[in-house]
Amino acid sequence: MSERQLMVSRRRLLALGGAFGLLTAGGLASAAALAHRPAGTGGLLRSGIGLPPAFHVPLPRPQVLAPVSTSGGVDRYEITQREAVAEILPGVRTPVWTYGGSFPGPTIEARRGRPTVVTHRNELPVPTVVHLHGGRTPAEFDGYPTDLVLPASWPESGGHGGHGGHGGGMADPRAVQSRVVREYAFPNEQRATMLWYHDHRMDYTAPAIWRGLAGLHIIREDSEKALELPDGERELPLVITDRAFAADGSLVYPSLDPALRDRPGVQEPYMAGVLGDVVLVNGAPWPVHEVAAVRHRLRVLNGSNARHYELEAVDQDGRALELVQIGADQGLLAAPVTHRRLPLAPAERYDLLVDFGPVPVGGTVRLLNRLGSGRTREVMAFRVVRAQREDTRVPQALATDLPEWRREEAVRTREFAFRAGRMGEGHGWLIGGRPFDPAREDVGVRLGDLEVWRLIADVHHPIHLHLVGFRILSRGGRAPLPHDAGLKDTVSLRPGEAAEIITRFDGYRGRYLFHCHNAEHEDMGMMANLEVR
Repeated sequence: MSERQLMVSRRRLLALGGAFGLLTAGGLASAAALAHRPAGTGGLLRSGIGLPPAFHVPLPRPQVLAPVSTSGGVDRYEITQREAVAEILPGVRTPVWTYGGSFPGPTIEARRGRPTVVTHRNELPVPTVVHLHGGRTPAEFDGYPTDLVLPASWPESGGHGGHGGHGGGMADPRAVQSRVVREYAFPNEQRATMLWYHDHRMDYTAPAIWRGLAGLHIIREDSEKALELPDGERELPLVITDRAFAADGSLVYPSLDPALRDRPGVQEPYMAGVLGDVVLVNGAPWPVHEVAAVRHRLRVLNGSNARHYELEAVDQDGRALELVQIGADQGLLAAPVTHRRLPLAPAERYDLLVDFGPVPVGGTVRLLNRLGSGRTREVMAFRVVRAQREDTRVPQALATDLPEWRREEAVRTREFAFRAGRMGEGHGWLIGGRPFDPAREDVGVRLGDLEVWRLIADVHHPIHLHLVGFRILSRGGRAPLPHDAGLKDTVSLRPGEAAEIITRFDGYRGRYLFHCHNAEHEDMGMMANLEVR
């Protein structure tokens, strides 16, 4: 289905639960995306500049950040958040917001059980908040949306914004704000996996990520060595995003307030999510990467605001290569799962093995997005340039430390509906019929409790829980799908779908969040507080 077909009738929307009936007719048309396999819930931005051909720009590899200190059993890093100019499209200068001057930000390589402390310095014109997505992090360092790092020039009374154009700010008596500099401490007491860090400022997460505030945080452990997986140059982090560009090369984003200071939200046609017409991988448009004819490990993140992908790797003869999944959001699976096509929602990560051995030298493998149309149908390409002896394997057993939670052991079951609805004078995105309020406790759990949550959607909603990973128990009353294997921290709810997850709330006490990771939905109210006692 093409992106031009992301429209549905008012009757179809109302049939999915009624919450959209509170929206205006115009909002319905722009927010709709309820077909079986749409590209995503949202509106498409079109670039006003000539775009490069696919598979001409080399794939960049995100820079690995060096620690400034490794003493005392702690790795310390320093990152300055600042404006920069990047050459994303060949020969074109694009202003971006960055972590450390690069787009995307630098990668932090951590070891399981060895703490990292990252000192962030905010030299941007607006407040920021850093959240380590997927991290088992003490609440004070989790990046709560009102725990702002203020720039030097920001007024003392500078607020948190307000949903849906409310303005005036929302009071949060527990907010902890700092000026210019803040330390974030990450224990890394969790399974080896690929996490990512990004801005999480209340009401303005979506435009901040769009402008460039995101980077990778990879946790490693020595036990992976015994698995003989591809590493070094054959382990590729792939941060997939979409963007749109103005005629002058700047990034286009439909903010109501381009300064991101006083009026949060996006223009009406994009309230369901912002989709760009340029697919970037590691910050490069439709790149190409030269590989040897052997197995590679692809660490894939969907860092897009709202776009969903369905990935397929196809050789020059149109034959699909196997995508062998060995890991999910929260680390290795118990055993590999083989896919031909793999759906990928915003914020989800997959750890994949792809064997280029059957492809002749000189051949090309294209990574396609089967949910895209036109230029967004292509993601990147791999060009096989040399033969090489295979020295890795696909282990039949991967991990033995996955939790064995059972439904009958859960102390309670909760249900949450993720739907559009009224917010004050306007409309937005709600959990259980209520928009986010930082001063309200929505869910209280006891440390160590095992719970089952039933999550219900109207349109696409990738739901993310802070602090904990979870297992997916069911979808629509049926068994989970093959790509649901392993330990997750984000579950992609399809239009009209209900899914059940199970998790144990352990690790740390304090205030956390759960929310939709369609970044526009998140900014317009679709977050809730989770208090772990």
